[in-house]
Amino acid sequence: MTMTRRMAGASAFALLFAASFAAAQAPDVVRVRATIESVDGQMVTAKSRDGVEMKIHLADTAPVNEIVKIPISDIKQNSFIAITAMPQPDGSQKATAIIIFPEAMRGVGEGHRPWDFVPNSTMTNAAVDSIVAGVDGQKIVVKYKDGEKTIIVPPTAEIATYVKKSAADLKPGAKIFVAAAKKLPDGTLEAPNMSFGDYAVWR
Repeated sequence: MTMTRRMAGASAFALLFAASFAAAQAPDVVRVRATIESVDGQMVTAKSRDGVEMKIHLADTAPVNEIVKIPISDIKQNSFIAITAMPQPDGSQKATAIIIFPEAMRGVGEGHRPWDFVPNSTMTNAAVDSIVAGVDGQKIVVKYKDGEKTIIVPPTAEIATYVKKSAADLKPGAKIFVAAAKKLPDGTLEAPNMSFGDYAVWR
């Protein structure tokens, strides 16, 4: 029963996360990268990277996950991963961070696209096809439905995964990320999910 509930929870988070990716281009949707200032029940007050204060209401059933550091050895062939990276002159991508998705989230946001972590950064969500050790770090080839990318993973890249938490674990000072929060008429944001943690550079 416990395993069934965990799988159901992970599946629900996967659906919400997928919906967030799909909605990310809507004009009333905001991608949140911020630091928590205070928490009052389901209402989170946070300050964005550029110093703007925001009020974020976390939906009652919204999944909350901590992003925790793990070793690069946890990346295996066929792992479904999200890679924040910078394009290289030879066409490869140099990873700054990688997150390994739980199996229930396989396929979420699949593909390669521009990302707004820093100028010119990219996001690739794909399955690992091969892993080879190299002079400058591991070289990972990932494949997605429209193509493939070669990813160079230097020792400085952060490797992380999700651990299920709750709203009670959200504390002042924590870095948070919401892929697509809905902007309400009063200026507050409605978050369908939230992740937090120091190892969240992939955001």
